Amino acid sequence: MKLWKLTASTIAGLCLASQAFAADITIRLSHLNPEDPFGSHSGAMTAVFKSLVESNSNGRIEVQLFPNGQLGKDSEVIDQVRSGLVESTISSSGGMAPYFPAVGIFDIPFAFPNIGVASKVIDKDSSFGQAFAADLEEKTGLKVLGLLDSGGFFAFTNSKHAIETVEDMKGMGIRTMTLPTHEAMISALGAKPLPLAWAEVYSALQTGVADGQMNPVPTIAFTNLDEVQKYLSITNHIITPYIWTMNEDFFASLSPEDQYLVSWAADVATDAGRSMSRVIEASDKGLPSLMETMEVNVVSSEEIAKFAEVSQPAVRELIEQSYGEEGTSLLNAMMASISEENDKF
Repeated sequence: MKLWKLTASTIAGLCLASQAFAADITIRLSHLNPEDPFGSHSGAMTAVFKSLVESNSNGRIEVQLFPNGQLGKDSEVIDQVRSGLVESTISSSGGMAPYFPAVGIFDIPFAFPNIGVASKVIDKDSSFGQAFAADLEEKTGLKVLGLLDSGGFFAFTNSKHAIETVEDMKGMGIRTMTLPTHEAMISALGAKPLPLAWAEVYSALQTGVADGQMNPVPTIAFTNLDEVQKYLSITNHIITPYIWTMNEDFFASLSPEDQYLVSWAADVATDAGRSMSRVIEASDKGLPSLMETMEVNVVSSEEIAKFAEVSQPAVRELIEQSYGEEGTSLLNAMMASISEENDKF
C-alpha cells in the first residue's frame, strides 16, 4: 500500500477545498475602506456581517470580503452588483449618484443639527429611510440592506491655511465627491470644486492637484490624509450616507430563511458600523490623533451662520432644478424628519 506524505501546504489546500465545497452560497461583499474592524465603520460592518452569516448558516453561506476598493472604483463596483458580477457593496453617496442622483438631497449644508438627529434620520428603518430606500430600489434595481452616516460630519482639510471664514475658501481647489450638490456648495463658497473618485484623492492632495478636501474626521484619520494636509477646520457642514446594497435578483433567489438571515445580519452590522464611527471619533484614533499632526481649528458659530447663508440656497436651487418635483418631495421629507427628530432632543 502506498502512503502519501502530506505537507503543510497540501493540508492547507485540502482544508480550503473542503471549505469551498461546504459553502452552497457565496456573497462577495466590497467596500472602500480598510479591513480592520477597529479602523473604519465599513470594516466593522463587514466583519460582523461575515461572522453572523457564516456562523448562523453553519458555513452553508460564505462571505468573501473585498476591502480598500479592491474591485474598482465605487461606481464601478455598483455597476458590478447591478449586473450580478458581485453580490453586494457598501458605497458612498458619490458612488451611488450616477445611478440615483437624488442621493444629493443629503447635501443641504448644515441641515443636520447634531449626530443624534442624523443617526435617527439616516437609518433604513426610519420613516424617511424607508421612503428613501424604496425610491432607490425602484430606480436602480438594487436591494437596500443598510443606511448609515459615512462616519460623522464633514470637516475641511487643506495644505494652504486654516479656514476660519468664508473668505478663507476663496481660490482653493477642493476635492469633492462626483456630486453636483457638492460642487455647487464649494463654488458658492468661492472655492474651485474638483470632483475625483476616492481612489485618486490621496495622490491628488500629495501632488498639489487639489489643495484640500472634505470628509468626516474618522475618514481623515484612517486614510492618513494628515500626511498630505496641514490644516483641519471643523465646520460640520454636511453628513452623507453610506448605502449598503445587494443585487436584487440574488437576494430574491435566497430562501425566505436566508433572506431573513442576510437582512438581520446586515441590520446588526450596520449598528456596529454606526457605533464604530462614534468610537473612532471619541478615541485617540480620531481628532486627538490628528491634533498631533495637524493644525486644528473650530469655526465659530457666527461664521458657520455665514457659511450656511452663502451655501444653502445654491444647493437647494440645484436640487429643485435638477431632481424635479420627486427629488424636491424627497428633500422635503428629509427636512421634515430632521425637524421631527430634533424636537425630541
